Amino acid sequence: MLSGDQDLPDGIGMARLAWTRLPTADGSAAAASTSAPQDELFVGAVESLDYEVIENYAYREEQAQRSKFWVPYYIMLKWFFALVIGVGTGLAAIFINLAVENFSGWKFTLTFKIIQHSYFVGFLVYILLNLALVFSSVYIITQFAPAAAGSGIPEIKGYLNGVDTHGILLFRTLVGKIFGSIGSVGGGLALGKEGPLVHTGACIASLLGQGGSAKYHLNSRWVQIFESDRDRRDLVTCGCAAGVAAAFRAPVGGVLFALEEVTSWWRSHLMWRVFFTSAVVAVVVRSAMNWCNSGKCGHFGAGGFIIWDISGGQEDYSYQELLPVAIIGVIGGLLGALFNQLTLYITKWRRTYLHKKGKRVQIFEACLISLITSTVSFVLPLLRKCSPCPELEANSGIQCPHPPGTDGNFVNFYCSKDNEYNDLATIFFNSQDDAIRNLFSAKTFHEYSAQSLITFLVMFYSLAVVTFGTAVPAGQFVPGIMIGSTYGRLVGMSVVKFYKKLNVDEGTYALLGAASFLGGSMRMTVSLCVIMVEITNNLQLLPLIMLVLLISKAVGDFFNEGLYEEQARLKGIPLLDSRPKQIMRNMSARDACKNQKVVCLPRVSRVIDIISVLRSNNHNGFPIVDRGQNGEQLVIGLILRSHLLVLLQSKVDFQNTPFPCGPGVLNRHNFSDFVKPPSSKGKSIDDIHLTDDELGLYLDLAPFLNPSPYIVPEDMSLAKVYNLFRQLGLRHIFVVPRPSRVVGLITRKDLLLEEDGDIATTELQSTTVRAHLNGKTPGGNSHLQRPLLDSLMIE
Repeated sequence: MLSGDQDLPDGIGMARLAWTRLPTADGSAAAASTSAPQDELFVGAVESLDYEVIENYAYREEQAQRSKFWVPYYIMLKWFFALVIGVGTGLAAIFINLAVENFSGWKFTLTFKIIQHSYFVGFLVYILLNLALVFSSVYIITQFAPAAAGSGIPEIKGYLNGVDTHGILLFRTLVGKIFGSIGSVGGGLALGKEGPLVHTGACIASLLGQGGSAKYHLNSRWVQIFESDRDRRDLVTCGCAAGVAAAFRAPVGGVLFALEEVTSWWRSHLMWRVFFTSAVVAVVVRSAMNWCNSGKCGHFGAGGFIIWDISGGQEDYSYQELLPVAIIGVIGGLLGALFNQLTLYITKWRRTYLHKKGKRVQIFEACLISLITSTVSFVLPLLRKCSPCPELEANSGIQCPHPPGTDGNFVNFYCSKDNEYNDLATIFFNSQDDAIRNLFSAKTFHEYSAQSLITFLVMFYSLAVVTFGTAVPAGQFVPGIMIGSTYGRLVGMSVVKFYKKLNVDEGTYALLGAASFLGGSMRMTVSLCVIMVEITNNLQLLPLIMLVLLISKAVGDFFNEGLYEEQARLKGIPLLDSRPKQIMRNMSARDACKNQKVVCLPRVSRVIDIISVLRSNNHNGFPIVDRGQNGEQLVIGLILRSHLLVLLQSKVDFQNTPFPCGPGVLNRHNFSDFVKPPSSKGKSIDDIHLTDDELGLYLDLAPFLNPSPYIVPEDMSLAKVYNLFRQLGLRHIFVVPRPSRVVGLITRKDLLLEEDGDIATTELQSTTVRAHLNGKTPGGNSHLQRPLLDSLMIE
């Protein structure tokens, strides 16, 4: 039998030269995986993703067998998938908007017709219609797709951060997200469909990457080329950007949202595909809306490609307006931080006490909130006196009062005269998109009274806090815009009254208020700024939007974290922030893993020993050790738990002798055999069934391990380890003692190889190289430095 160095020379032999001895039993040194404690803490709920390329022998053999046409085909397929993701997300957004707008339109039209005869009957019909829509949504979520509840953005952000939550990218989650959003938003709850659209785009991208859904027999083998988590991560990023582009008709904002809010990394070549996907979404949505503008889609299409166009409003601003703009920013930061804290407390209470009682309680809760929301939106306008219609310009295109059951300002609701309107019903008894359009509307001075706006602000803010966290798809973009535009319009009314000579429009301040609340709650800056400009078609207000976003984010950051970060932590998703905490700079890698027990496996292990290790702990990665030439124990690589389960289940690699196997094992597996479907639980140790004879056999792990995982010295600062872990998208890092020798030093020059890849032609004319060749060092102490080097040190 050949030794390990002979039959596996490329990876294992080089690893033995570079890696140090394992720690002894007394724990004098540490060698561990930094992600092991996270894997134990969040076991059963989430699992880390393998964004690192595992260069084992199955991977290398598959790479060697690929033809020269594979790379062009691979690139072409990536661009084709970007196109399909854009088209699919655009069509999904059109379907959701079409259903929501028509359900809302039919609901309000029917209600307005009935209240012409009886307000009580109209009230009952309105409540029952909303209740039916909300019940359909919560029933779909609780019975069919539990992972589709909420906005989905914290889970997708976790996925792109390197954490996979079970069920978030499955086919049933996609179906539940689409139809659940229609019911919850169409049912009038204080939530939006924009966050769920981001999740919808990510699901479409993930399903395309894995070739469809095998469970529902909707899969195809020819597209199953993206088998690594890294490729699927790129596709999900395109899906997130497509979701934002479809939700707000903001393609550039979608790209920036993916860059700023959800991804933990970025590559320039991915930017082009994400931009292309967002552009495709814009074309698809615009084409569909042009077709719908002819009246073939019912109530859908009237809003146009830009949702809330205020280009005809305030065109300029004065330096005197900077103070009220700053006040709006402070208010947005305070109310946004308060919103985050209240939703955190309520969601924590709901998950701890309420939702543990079963699905019926979740259904009852959503239906109860629907009843409260419908009652508030119908009854409160009844308590408000109507106002006479103002004198409007002939060419303003605004009608007062607006015909019952149609979209627009100045709704006639419970008014005694035909030329009166109810300002509270204009924003309460309306769809959310139309209510925002009314609040943003230009040249509608004195349309709303301060009392009505304050009433709406308090009630809708409370409803949004309570509704967030129920078992329905729920986004917070549109509710946040409604809350912010309400107090923004209040400030605008004060500015109009105080600065009587300025050309001030109340709708402008409503826009700034919406931006401030989103900035104070979600802590987005660049992407949100571009989205607000795109959806309002007003570039002149860009400096003011930037100002309120900076102020609101600064104020909000003083109190707590952003909404998505708070919710991700509550759901047990271990997000790695962009920067390490300050305390990490005073800690070493040894401090982070000093309480860990390193669980290792020998290169040739007994099957029963592997089973015992997998059952006795929850680690997802295990160092593999082997005996060196002098009998010392050396680390030769890392093997994943999922790979061990594949080997145990296949049984084809079991052997009778405790000696390293021959090279024939390399042909028994493909790299795709070790791929775990996204958002699935994967294989479990309970799925492995072996006989007593098979438990006594052996398994050589060398061909399947990662021979070159990342390692750090034990005294490296934890902040540097953190940055390395996050920026490279790693799952494990080995912590080892200081190495005893250096085999080389790679610099920038060594990585600039020519296309032929001939390392021998690289110019090595540095001072260190010449000094080494002459037997000297720049400092003259050649006898101190030469024993530490095995080869040339390149600078």
